[in-house]
Amino acid sequence: MTVSLPEQQLAPVGAPAAPARLSIDDKLAYCRALAGSGMLPRQYRNQPANLLYAVEYAGSLGLHPMVAITGIHVIDGKPSASSALISALVRRAGHKLRVKGDTTAAVAQIIRADDDDWVFEVRFTIEDARRAGLLGKDVWKRYPAAMLKARAISAVARDACEEALLGVHYTPEELDAVVDQEGHPVYIAGEMQRDHVEQPSAGPHRDFVAEAEQAPDAAGVRAVWEEAKAAGAPQDYLALLAAIGRDKPGARVAEPQPAEDVVEAEPVEDAAVSDAQLAADTAAARKEMYDAAQAAGLDAEEADEAFRTAHGCAAAVATVEQLRAQTVDLREAAGGAA
Repeated sequence: MTVSLPEQQLAPVGAPAAPARLSIDDKLAYCRALAGSGMLPRQYRNQPANLLYAVEYAGSLGLHPMVAITGIHVIDGKPSASSALISALVRRAGHKLRVKGDTTAAVAQIIRADDDDWVFEVRFTIEDARRAGLLGKDVWKRYPAAMLKARAISAVARDACEEALLGVHYTPEELDAVVDQEGHPVYIAGEMQRDHVEQPSAGPHRDFVAEAEQAPDAAGVRAVWEEAKAAGAPQDYLALLAAIGRDKPGARVAEPQPAEDVVEAEPVEDAAVSDAQLAADTAAARKEMYDAAQAAGLDAEEADEAFRTAHGCAAAVATVEQLRAQTVDLREAAGGAA
């Protein structure tokens, strides 16, 4: 049986989406047929239920399913999109978006279609990134101009026309995913995403990731890791290899050692893996903060507003230290209220 989805046009925001002529069963059959494609992002391969989620979400946005499959990433239950897709949603709604910047700062402006007398503007500087603890991330070191523009675009879109985003409020990087220069996630919630990791400059037929996956134990993965490093593999790629090694038999758990006893760092202590660990720590600290806010009688929106008032930035871009400090304050408030 051949199953096809109805064509969906990029209708203006507010216009009804193309009618869903297919039943859920037919859509699921479509997703099962598509799930076997090796060209899909990793989170959708052999996952027809995940594909069905993307198809349904695309319908709610008035997008073609493939736009959602390739451009929207669900992180900890929250949909996120690249700054390019956020820009497209803003412009599709009829608003004007202007962006400029360099490696020191980026400025994004939006002029709403229904209020052209007012300009919404957000400026995000390298100093803002430093205060937010972002400059230690590999992608910020390598592509500061692109990351500054992405931050400015998403921030001004939230301020000026949140209704055009239809629930996609943040980029993956703002939700603590480790991303490549185009904003595609490399690391999400403890899982390395192979698809968008830059390959090393060794021979075109050398696939270090495949070799690591086939290695029988952690020692074998370490040997592959060392060869990849010698071949000039970038930090994100080495982090992916290290993540594979941690799941292999014989993987060692790093323990604190005196400085004089440290001879050589394990791959899991590589800078990129440290970035990934920082992302995981930040996500855990943010969850603790929201739990403390709930205990203090605040909902998520109130918690966000309280955090912004106290620290001058959104919780989504906060450092671990800021989140923990807020958690302490909230717990004290909850104790006082009790």
